[in-house]
Amino acid sequence: MSESETRPASAGAAAAEPADQPPEAAEQRPSEAAERRPSEAAERQSPEGVEEHGEAPRRTRFGIPGEPLQRHSPFYIGFFGALGALVAIMLMDAVAATRTYLVLIVVSFFIAVGLDPVVRWLVRRGLRRGLAVAIVALGFLGAVTLFVISLVPVVSDQIQALIDNVPTWIEDARRNETLLDLDERYNIFDRVEGTLTSSDLANQVFGGALGVGAFVLSALFNAFVIFILTLYFLSSLPTIRRAFLQLAPESRRERIGHLTDAVLDQTGGYVIGAVGIATCAAVSTAIFLTIAGLGEYAIALALVVGLLDFIPLIGATIGAVIVSIIGFATSLGIGIACVIFFVIYQQIENYLVYPRIMSRSMSIPAVVTVVAALLGGSLAGVPGALLAIPVAAAIIFLTREVLVPRQAQR
Repeated sequence: MSESETRPASAGAAAAEPADQPPEAAEQRPSEAAERRPSEAAERQSPEGVEEHGEAPRRTRFGIPGEPLQRHSPFYIGFFGALGALVAIMLMDAVAATRTYLVLIVVSFFIAVGLDPVVRWLVRRGLRRGLAVAIVALGFLGAVTLFVISLVPVVSDQIQALIDNVPTWIEDARRNETLLDLDERYNIFDRVEGTLTSSDLANQVFGGALGVGAFVLSALFNAFVIFILTLYFLSSLPTIRRAFLQLAPESRRERIGHLTDAVLDQTGGYVIGAVGIATCAAVSTAIFLTIAGLGEYAIALALVVGLLDFIPLIGATIGAVIVSIIGFATSLGIGIACVIFFVIYQQIENYLVYPRIMSRSMSIPAVVTVVAALLGGSLAGVPGALLAIPVAAAIIFLTREVLVPRQAQR
């Protein structure tokens, strides 16, 4: 049979297939098509916010729901824009109201991260983390207690000696012609001597007896809160780390975990390094003052230098200026010796001690250190300046390890 003859036969078979179907199916198809057409038209004409699958809103006992608000209408944009602004203002007010406690929380976490390397070292030696945290906490508390007990009487005596010697220093200053001219105009010496030798000096500084008590209680409360929060953070640091990693995708958790550990190690190394540098400054200052003839004030001034050395950029300079002023008040030779000592020591600390200690924990350019300390200090004072440097180091580290390789692959 030819190809032309087979084609009509096949076409006839195809045309005969619908006739072989049962009559029920043939009757259902027009009804289905009729039902489909109104539903498609309803979907095309339904407003925004209609229920899924294009169904029209159903009547409730309160009536038929109306159309939702248009998201591009001026009322919608203005209302929710104002609502967002109010929420932002409330959050800013809440942060400002709780700023003191937020600073305590950040400082506690900072100290916990600094003590964590010691805890992990004990854990690697076979101790449980809870026991290691207890040992580190008791050791830290014992060291602070012994330091305060041994230092407070000495510092109190030396501060009293400084106050007692103020009249002698003023008498020596009266011999300066320039200062005498200023004293004749403004009566400077009598005012300074009367203020510093007054037995009510502490009350004047702290605002009376109630002010002194409030200051002491506030300092003790803040120290207690920092100690308790540090314990909590130190014991739960692995849990905090795991909770943080749970927010990351499963495929990236391992890498993010390594990066997090590196940042925490850098921060802990910075804290330990800062303590080491401040200790070197305090010990060196105490030894020098003892040799130079200011042994009577050596411990108190060394403590001041050590505490101020924690402040980036200006802390060491402020401590040097305070000690040098007292040195000049004692004698010209001791003052010049103090200036020479601190100039030489600052060079040694900046180019030998600081790089040798900090290079093991983090690497950060000097200009970034200056900018970070200035910005942190302007935002949150001394705690901000202390925390700004490790934060800047963490940002540089993450940029080098994450952003730079990604940009190099493009």
